[in-house]
Amino acid sequence: SYVATLDEIKENDYNLNIPRYVDTFEEEEPIDLEQVQQQLKDIDKDIANVESEINEYLKELGVLNND
Repeated sequence: SYVATLDEIKENDYNLNIPRYVDTFEEEEPIDLEQVQQQLKDIDKDIANVESEINEYLKELGVLNND
């Protein structure tokens, strides 16, 4: 917690908004773009595999042509 002095409060025209007295900025963790890119590639591969599997099931059911 933070206790503002009367002088600080006067300097801020008696405005008691917290950001005037306390820095609330929180630094975000850096993002590893190479890791994110690899994760996206892995997800794309998983999606392609699932789509292929679904198409095989549809072919077995006769819903999809065997092109």
